[in-house]
Amino acid sequence: MRAVADTLAARFNPVTVRGELSGFSRAASGHCYFSLKDDSGQVRCALFRRAADQLSFSPQDGQLVEALGKLDVYGPRGDLQLIVDRLKPAGQGALFEQFLRLKAELEAEGLFDPARKRSLPAQPRGIAVVTSLGAAALRDVVTALRRRVPHLPVVIYPALVQGQQAPAQIDAAITAAGRHFTSGGPCDVLLLVRGGGSLEDLWSFNDPAVVRAVVRSPMPVVCGVGHETDFTLADFAADLRAPTPTAAAELCAPSREQRLGELEHLQVGLSDAAHAELDLGAQRLDRIAQRLGRPSTRLHDSRHELARLQHRLQSGLLLAAQAQRNRVQSLALALSPALQRAVRHQEDRLQRQASALALLDPQLVLERGYAYLTDAAGVAITYTAQTRPGQAIRARLSDGELGLTVDR
Repeated sequence: MRAVADTLAARFNPVTVRGELSGFSRAASGHCYFSLKDDSGQVRCALFRRAADQLSFSPQDGQLVEALGKLDVYGPRGDLQLIVDRLKPAGQGALFEQFLRLKAELEAEGLFDPARKRSLPAQPRGIAVVTSLGAAALRDVVTALRRRVPHLPVVIYPALVQGQQAPAQIDAAITAAGRHFTSGGPCDVLLLVRGGGSLEDLWSFNDPAVVRAVVRSPMPVVCGVGHETDFTLADFAADLRAPTPTAAAELCAPSREQRLGELEHLQVGLSDAAHAELDLGAQRLDRIAQRLGRPSTRLHDSRHELARLQHRLQSGLLLAAQAQRNRVQSLALALSPALQRAVRHQEDRLQRQASALALLDPQLVLERGYAYLTDAAGVAITYTAQTRPGQAIRARLSDGELGLTVDR
C-alpha cells in the first residue's frame, strides 16, 4: 500500500479536485471527513484540524468546492483518499442547485406560506409517526414519547425514508394517517422523522409528492428530519420544523410531569379562590345575621315600636281635639260681642228703613184729604180719560170706601 501511495504522490501530487460536497462531518478531534463527487464518481477526503481551522466558510452538503491536496491511500482499508490542505467554495453543486430550483417552484405554489400553518394541539389525543421501522429515529421518538406522555397512543405508519421507492411510500403513509384522523382516529398530530445523512440520503424529503402530502395533511405535521443543520423541503412545508426526531417528539408531547405540575398549580389556585369566596360568603352571612338578630328579639322590638307609635297617635289625637275645643271656645268668645254689634246694627238699619217706608204709606196721604180711585176691576184711575159717564168707580178714603158713578 505504501508503494501505491508513493506512486500516486510522485505522479499526481499536488492535485486540485472540483466536486460536490457529500456527507460532510466534523469529528470531536476537529478533523473533517467528506466526499467529493461528480457525475462520474467520488473520492473520500480528509481535512485535518490545522487546515479546517483556516476555513473561511461553513461547508454544506451539496456545495460545489475546490480542494487542493495530496492523494494518498488509507492503509487499514486500502481506500484512495484526498488529504485536503485548502478548501474553497466553487459554486453550488448540481444536487443543491436542483434543491434550490424545487424550493423556488414549490414556494411559488404557496406550499411554504406561513399563513396556512397550524398550531399544534395543546393536549394531543394521540400521535402518528411516519418513518422507517428500522430507523434509529423511530427508537428515539418512541423513547421520548414513552418518557414524556406514556398515556398517549402512538400509531406507526411505516415507510422507506431513503431510495427511489421512499417518496411514494412516505406520501401513502401520510395520506393513510390523515384518512384515519378524519374518520375519528385517536391521533391528531403527525411526526415525519428520519435521522441525519447527506443531501442524497435526505433527498426523499425534497420530493414534490412528499411536500404536497405534508401540505394536504388534515392534521398538523411536525417534521424532524436529519440534524439541526439539515434542511429539506418537507421542513418548509410542515406546520413546525424540529431540529431532530427527538426534538419533534418533545415539541408535540409536553412532559407529563410538566402537565401534572400545571394541573397542580391550577388546583391550588382553584382551591384558594374557592376558600376566598367561602370566606367572603361567611362574612356577608355574619353581617346579615347581625342585622337580623333573633326572631323573638325582632318581634319584641316591633311590638315596642308599635306601642310607641300607638301612644304617639293617641296623644296626637287628644292634643288635636283639645286644640279644636280651645279654638271653638275662642271663636265663641269672640263671636258674642260681634253678634251683639251686628244685631244692633241690623236693628238700627231696620228702624231707618221702617221710618222711610212709613213716609211712603198711602194711608198718610189719604188722611190728608186725598182719595184713591179704582175701577170695578180694582185698576187705579189716575187720568180722567180712564172714565166715562155712568161708569161705576170706587173711592178709598182714609176711613173707608165709597161707591161712585161718573156724572160727567
